[in-house]
Amino acid sequence: MELKVTQTDITDSQHLPTSNILKTIRIVCAFVLAGFSLYTAFFGIMSDMIQRSVHLGLILIIVYLGALVPSSLGQINNRFLRFASVLMAIIGFATMFYQIWFFDEIASRYGELTQLEFFIGVAAVIVLLEATRRSIGWPIVILAVLFLLYAYFGNLLPGIAGHRGYNSERIISQLYLGGGGIFGTPLGVSSTFVILIVLFGAVLETSGAGKVLMDIATSLTGRSRGGPAKAAVVGSSLMGMVSGTAVANVLTTGAISIPLMKRTGYRPEVAGAIEAVASTGGQLMPPVMGAAAFLMADLTGISYFEIARAAIIPALLYYVVLFSVVHLEAVKHGIALLKLDELPSLSHTLKTGSHLLLSLPVFVYMLFSGFSVMYASFWAFVSAILLSYVRRSTWLTPRKLYQTILNGVEAVIPVATACACAGIIIGIITLTGLGLKFSSLVISLSDGNLFLALVLTMIASLILGMGLPTAAAYILVATLAAPALEQLGVNQLAAHLFVFYSAMLSSITPPVALAAYAAAGLAQANPFRIALVACQFGIAAFIVPYFFAYNPALLAVDTTPGLVIVAAITTVIGGICLAIAIQGWCLYKINIFERLAFAVVVWLLLDTSITTDLLGMTLLVVLAAYHFYMRSRQTIQPSQ
Repeated sequence: MELKVTQTDITDSQHLPTSNILKTIRIVCAFVLAGFSLYTAFFGIMSDMIQRSVHLGLILIIVYLGALVPSSLGQINNRFLRFASVLMAIIGFATMFYQIWFFDEIASRYGELTQLEFFIGVAAVIVLLEATRRSIGWPIVILAVLFLLYAYFGNLLPGIAGHRGYNSERIISQLYLGGGGIFGTPLGVSSTFVILIVLFGAVLETSGAGKVLMDIATSLTGRSRGGPAKAAVVGSSLMGMVSGTAVANVLTTGAISIPLMKRTGYRPEVAGAIEAVASTGGQLMPPVMGAAAFLMADLTGISYFEIARAAIIPALLYYVVLFSVVHLEAVKHGIALLKLDELPSLSHTLKTGSHLLLSLPVFVYMLFSGFSVMYASFWAFVSAILLSYVRRSTWLTPRKLYQTILNGVEAVIPVATACACAGIIIGIITLTGLGLKFSSLVISLSDGNLFLALVLTMIASLILGMGLPTAAAYILVATLAAPALEQLGVNQLAAHLFVFYSAMLSSITPPVALAAYAAAGLAQANPFRIALVACQFGIAAFIVPYFFAYNPALLAVDTTPGLVIVAAITTVIGGICLAIAIQGWCLYKINIFERLAFAVVVWLLLDTSITTDLLGMTLLVVLAAYHFYMRSRQTIQPSQ
């Protein structure tokens, strides 16, 4: 192949020292950011504005000076673009540093904006929007711009959609000064909880804990039909708790599970879909639940322990359905069993790698002992590093630690920029009263009908969550959509879990399905087809929120321990029936009427009423007897 040298290549080679300087600066910023976060986790966070300004200022420098990890954000090679990016980095950091340097003076004015601060605030908004575009794309940027236009021109809109109107100074004051805009709760969560959990997850990944989890899952499930897919379900559910986002989870566990699934006979789009759904659901899994539980605790005032407890049954149902769907998919299509030499040894895996997982119980123990999330994350991070030195083969060498910090900070970038951008949207919502108007609109359109209101809220949450990391998506929909459900009488925790599930599912819902796109690269399949299959396999997550919105007993709220146990048992049985209805396969291929009958059983069992549970179990016994009778009359061969 002929190698062509372009003028750009020559120019770039002439400016190589400049590139090295920029690379050094962004790496230093990454280590300063990680060190600052760990320092404040141990000694206590600084005031909100200082903590958040340092966090976002360093993130902006890293985004504009290029990628920490090659080919992730793209290196800056064009001379003009490099100059423009350096200028934007300087402006971005200066707008954040201004908040730190003049912190006392700004606080004493209670939000009063000077003429200089107006221009600084405008620059901060522009720099942030462009940084967000570079790190996660256009969707949330377009949404933020629409909200900015609404704040300025909303007085021209008729009826409930309009407001009294705000000038540029008032809008910038809302967004740049105080904690109601860019520096609001979303960025606060990113600068405290999220970055530490992601750094912890990066240590687990680099040390090999993710592979240990997958090897354990594969050794436990590999001897059954569809073993690699079941391993993906189990491994992703565990790793997803601390990986930060569904995309990160797909890229971590999917690199192992997807090729293995394809090798045993799964179609590429099915293998990608299974991994996307399993990775997305990891954020539902107690006891850690990624950053979601901590976000919810901060926004609702409900303790982390209560949220984790409430998520147990819904998470159980999610994975029971997915596990059952995977099994039936394997039976239906005659997926081959793994060969014995492809199965990792459970005893060997536990002997050589189980020590890497001990930092997880350290984290959970400290949380349940009453320590703060940041303090627990700090010691989990430290213990994960120290535990790697138990065996020579798992040592985190200086080079590995160096790369771990870079990988962790790189994973935080899209979350941080999305959270800061979400702060713009939430600032406008607060300024204009749009949240109350949205609630009134949902109630008005649904005419007070709870089911219709839930459907409208889920649709709005799926749309608002498109293209966003789950943490930022949840904050956005919790501000807009959850209050409407609470006004209609839905329990506060149930309302927030409902919108969280809905926003989370945007990761697998077309057209912008981030988890599906991540899986598509590994599966070498069409991302849209992966998203469609993922929606089918993950249908439990679309259905279950309606049940616990109507009856929070599924969340172990306002009920007795006995009823919680009954709900858990009927949930498992209902989940298996739902998988049968989805796949159209039980002991053999079933017809549409039988699928509908199983769907009715699901509806009855998930209602949590004793009467409906008895009716559901009776119908299930009848269906089971019928299927065994039909099976005895004919020999059913699985379709190839």
